[in-house]
Amino acid sequence: MGLPQRKHIMTAQEFIDWENAQPDKHEFLAGEVFAMVGARRIHVAITLNIAAKLKDHLRGGPCRAFMADMKLQVQTADAVFYPDVLVTCHPDDLKADLTMSHPKVIIEVLSESTAAYDRGEKFALYRQLESLQEYVLIDPDTRRIEVFRRMDSGDWLLAASESAQGLILKSLDFKADPDAVFEDV
Repeated sequence: MGLPQRKHIMTAQEFIDWENAQPDKHEFLAGEVFAMVGARRIHVAITLNIAAKLKDHLRGGPCRAFMADMKLQVQTADAVFYPDVLVTCHPDDLKADLTMSHPKVIIEVLSESTAAYDRGEKFALYRQLESLQEYVLIDPDTRRIEVFRRMDSGDWLLAASESAQGLILKSLDFKADPDAVFEDV
């Protein structure tokens, strides 16, 4: 009787090399690969609205906004994700071609299938990024915007009371009113 074959678990670098040759997107966590599904029109519209506003706001400064197709590696978690929008000011990221590692802000637009994961395990993994100052969850169905901010103590504070004012990113001195965030939705 033969022994069962060991399942080959990829390293993060093997995943990145493999992923760059794939027609579809996948995320990576601790050796496992997860296929991503396409997004709804309103998800894409909100992502574009925010990325466009951030690009305009950051123009001429040291930070850049990226959306949807830029990989983010969380090395301490052995993970690679595709956040909907990320902003980085780190010189290594600004030279990187395919993968960022030092975001200042991450924004996820929720869907029914990812909301619990984005709020729970994914946020726990993102919190391992020392550079991360703000994590934003946007619910297109309820039009709720939740901004989690890292405090000086290292704790995270939910700034839900500001959501009626739109998207406020204190780390970037940025504000977009709700109409701008949810335009064409």
